[in-house]
Amino acid sequence: MTRTDDATAGRCGLSAAYDLVIFDLDGVIYLIDRPIPGAVEAVDRLRRAGLPVAYATNNASRRSADVAGLLRGMGVPATADEVVTSAGATAALLAQQYGPGAKALVVGADALRDELTEAGLALVASADDKPAVVVQGYGPGIGWADLAEASVAIRGGADWVATNTDRTLPSARGPLPGNGSLVAALRTALNREPDQVVGKPEPGLFVSTARRAGAERPLVVGDRLDTDIEGANRAGMASLLVLTGISDARELLAAPPARRPTYLAADLAGLFATDAARPIDDGPTDGVGWQVHRDGPAVLVLDGTGGDSVQALRVLCQHAWQGDPVTEVRCESAAAESALRVLALA
Repeated sequence: MTRTDDATAGRCGLSAAYDLVIFDLDGVIYLIDRPIPGAVEAVDRLRRAGLPVAYATNNASRRSADVAGLLRGMGVPATADEVVTSAGATAALLAQQYGPGAKALVVGADALRDELTEAGLALVASADDKPAVVVQGYGPGIGWADLAEASVAIRGGADWVATNTDRTLPSARGPLPGNGSLVAALRTALNREPDQVVGKPEPGLFVSTARRAGAERPLVVGDRLDTDIEGANRAGMASLLVLTGISDARELLAAPPARRPTYLAADLAGLFATDAARPIDDGPTDGVGWQVHRDGPAVLVLDGTGGDSVQALRVLCQHAWQGDPVTEVRCESAAAESALRVLALA
């Protein structure tokens, strides 16, 4: 295949409508330290087509250069300039707000400490040092003593900034507590919310990424409705939900308008598929071999002979999002039963 042919093949389906693809990482490109099947090939196909890519992650335990190195180790070409982390974004924001030399008490990983130090803040270890701000990000070694020190500092007048509030993070063993769970512990102890949250679903990571790339039509690709998709919506950007990470079919059916993606696909192959290029809520509510009707206000019934479970989920979403919240999905054909089992809705 010639280079021109490569570009033509890459700019097809959903990806053809956008000038930048912004990927979330964990649950989309990789799971912990292994690439998700098809992810390396999808990114390579976009690059060969000349379509810029970028990465925006709420993970505050790695710096941009480290993330880029991790990606390269998996076979995904990446530079530090293409990666935006919540740690780096937090450091840049606090340097602007507080100025050089401002004292910061950090509850988080070394990557967050390094970002803040490089941005000119002065790190302290104790609430007795009267920090101006407590910065909280995920770190696997965070314990009670860290949270207690942060609590004392915040009660003493320090501002409280969280890099992100992801309730969970993906792992090979299933979802594990994320920074949002640690933030929740402090929220309970202090009986109040953080003063600022920097990462997704705040729109800043996506807006700054698109601005740096000079993109006018960016597409956000994520696996979480509460961070990636809501963040894209708040940034005014189209989004593609892939079912390779945290959010599943049941969560998608129950999603409020702020967390509904534009597009849906099983994985990153959806970037090049013509069927995935149709917005979920666009067009008739039945098709591609599936029919859906309500049996009472809260029950959907799937029927038909279509074989694609993701297409079935699209049709189910069209109906679920138009009426009362759905509590149950039933089937009226063998094909529908098979699709619901694949989607874990049976």
